[in-house]
Amino acid sequence: MAAITLNGNPTHTCGELPTIGYATPPFALTRTDFRDLTSVDLEGKRVLLSIFPSLDTATCAKSVQTFNALTADLADTVMLCVSMDLPFAQDLFCGSKALQRAVPVSAFRHPEFGTAFGVTLTDGPLRGLLARAVVALDENGTVVHTELVPELTREPDYDLAIHAIRNHHHPCPEDALESTE
Repeated sequence: MAAITLNGNPTHTCGELPTIGYATPPFALTRTDFRDLTSVDLEGKRVLLSIFPSLDTATCAKSVQTFNALTADLADTVMLCVSMDLPFAQDLFCGSKALQRAVPVSAFRHPEFGTAFGVTLTDGPLRGLLARAVVALDENGTVVHTELVPELTREPDYDLAIHAIRNHHHPCPEDALESTE
């Protein structure tokens, strides 16, 4: 369990983020068309998981837009935006912002995601939602970067996450985003 804050007030997660250098926990998430996307579907691709409470907050919305812009030239990287938001809301948000890179996925059918990644909030007003975190995976599904943002109202360290993806970046002939849809 990790201790973080929400507006300075203590809150906790259900566990710890996956360990750098180890395989990502297997996972399934729900796309905006209600089909599942699994870790198996992402094999051979680099993955940036931007995890957060809800797109309906300013900080979450800004982080999705920022990561969308920062990954624009990373054709072999899939950027997953993970929350408990329903696929309807995720589709509306991403469509209204014309986000090209962001792949919104929901954990609403898959609460085991939050448990496996240690990000489900266990107390406080946002209990049951996901904490703000970033997990980067290389093409082998190995965790190469993690960040649990210590204050839920703050943005993640974009530079560290993008540096981790770029450090492990090898050009791929096909566009990873198109091949996951």
